[in-house]
Amino acid sequence: MNQNLFDMLGGLRTGGEAVCFVLPDGRTISYRALIARSSQFANALVAAGVSPGDRVAVQIEKSWESIALYLATIRAGAVFLPLNTAYTPAEVSYFLSDAEPRIFVCDPARESSLAESSHDARIMTMSAAGAGSLPAMADTASREFATVERSGDDLAAILYTSGTTGRSKGAMLTHSNLASNAKTLVTAWQFTKADRLIHALPIFHTHGLFVACNVTLACGSSMIFLPGFSVDEIFRFLPEATCLMGVPTFYTRLLQDSRLNREATAGIRLFVSGSAPLLAETHDEWRARTGHAILERYGMSETNMNTSNPYEGERIAGTVGLPLPGVTIRITDLSTGEVKGVGEVGAIEVAGPNVFSGYWRMPEKTAAEFRGEFFNTGDVGVIDQRGYVSIVGRTKDLIISGGYNIYPKEVESEIDALEGVMESAVIGLPHPDFGEAVTAVVVLKPGCALTEEFIKQELSQRLARFKVPKRISFVKELPRNVMGKVQKNVLRESATQIGT
Repeated sequence: MNQNLFDMLGGLRTGGEAVCFVLPDGRTISYRALIARSSQFANALVAAGVSPGDRVAVQIEKSWESIALYLATIRAGAVFLPLNTAYTPAEVSYFLSDAEPRIFVCDPARESSLAESSHDARIMTMSAAGAGSLPAMADTASREFATVERSGDDLAAILYTSGTTGRSKGAMLTHSNLASNAKTLVTAWQFTKADRLIHALPIFHTHGLFVACNVTLACGSSMIFLPGFSVDEIFRFLPEATCLMGVPTFYTRLLQDSRLNREATAGIRLFVSGSAPLLAETHDEWRARTGHAILERYGMSETNMNTSNPYEGERIAGTVGLPLPGVTIRITDLSTGEVKGVGEVGAIEVAGPNVFSGYWRMPEKTAAEFRGEFFNTGDVGVIDQRGYVSIVGRTKDLIISGGYNIYPKEVESEIDALEGVMESAVIGLPHPDFGEAVTAVVVLKPGCALTEEFIKQELSQRLARFKVPKRISFVKELPRNVMGKVQKNVLRESATQIGT
């Protein structure tokens, strides 16, 4: 049996004339049309010199044809390499020099500025509107293509990590990694052909591509395919949808709109949040306004999804739920690697068919991050008596002050619980006496006038003295990446500007 991901996403085989994409302008694209276009793209890639195992790097705007190109790359036996559309030519140059793709597909408007970044890759162009050299080549290609035989262990994609602690690493994901996770999520979240997902996420990230798209294609359901997040567009399509996948920012912005109520969300069976921590306050307010409990899950580029709050069962705010079927989670001592017990904080390690095969051309880094079959996620967490996993922070975010280990999440949770605080981020900054000083950056709600001294006084009644921030600064908003994650590295780099 061919273990090519394309053949293992069952909805592609059975979709036929069923709708796959609903576009904002009212057009619909069937599964049959998607497969035919992917065949044309696959034929074009092969004609351009792509062979099995070659990398195809893509930095283009979101469109249904960009998904056809993703499938075409997989069908040709090549390795799909999506790049954030915000990456600069200098950043693109690093990725292309490292991955050495055969083809680099970019937007026609950026072709000249990216020419020097392409290295030996052949540049082809494609816009969201379907213009460019690659679509033109595909237009004359056959609408039939024999999907290349692949084993489950062959590479299907490379996702580069954010690189906040050094140069970006390419996580190598196999056909089996992606197929197994998609099938697991279809079952865990009870997706069927009847579902219609509002897709407002970017597709250069595991959430938007390997969760939202692969789950849809695995079960043969459809997507309302939006170019990006828009509050008005979400409300426009809520009556037609059954599911929404988003990042916490989606939900906080929707909560600010008076149109959000039980009637507006009556037809939705599932709201999923991930890619960044969802505040318990947001979870509770969403439930109060809509009657729905947001399902929070936990994943990363190297593993796709690891845990999920249950579809049927208690969805507990502040946790990322239970390990998915086939996935094993353990908590280990940060220094010794000894497995910790229930309720003890430590490093989160994961094993299962979803775990990537290693970092592209970094064997030493790969070896350092694995302990047997278990991958060290870099996250710090705890498992409670019910088996629910909670994330305390990142290993790199651990603050060691005066010899004490301090987990930022614990301090952030206490700050966020104060009346008038919208959100916070806690970081460690160099200190001559303590090694690192606990420092908080706080965003206040409009009209709130909390002071640094008041917050410190409140925290001193809730936290051990060594955990109370030495300094507290106030900002209008926290820096975030495109997936909504707070960029603590940016806060550290701008420390002198926030008065620390």
